[in-house]
Amino acid sequence: MVTRWSLTIDCARPAKLAEFWALALGYTAKPAPAGFGSWEEWFVHHEIPRGEWNQGAYLCDPDGVGPDLSLLQVPESKVVKNRLHLDVQVGGGRDTPWEERWPRVVKAVEQLTAAGATVIRVDELQGRPDHVVMADPEGNEFCLV
Repeated sequence: MVTRWSLTIDCARPAKLAEFWALALGYTAKPAPAGFGSWEEWFVHHEIPRGEWNQGAYLCDPDGVGPDLSLLQVPESKVVKNRLHLDVQVGGGRDTPWEERWPRVVKAVEQLTAAGATVIRVDELQGRPDHVVMADPEGNEFCLV
């Protein structure tokens, strides 16, 4: 049996960063848990203080295949390189021919830089660009492949 899992990103501005990652991954806002008409109802039911209601944002794969993504507000800023990062396979991954894959990667780089990401570097494989290492608007590294 496979264990279901999710990924949490610590951040300063959860709602804003959720907008970025929804665009990057094609995710949507996660609906309130079953039995609740809204996240606010869930917060009240679980006695979450009102001051904490905006300290998180939650995304999900609209097809229900990928893991959920939580973005949680923390007081400290990012200081060092991530020990874990996402490889976002916008080009289809390395099983997709380079001639098809690379233009898709370039298009995604343009779209995500317009949304606040920065390019850290372009890594090559066998003499041609292979993937782009980027940082989201709060500096969390990820790769476009």
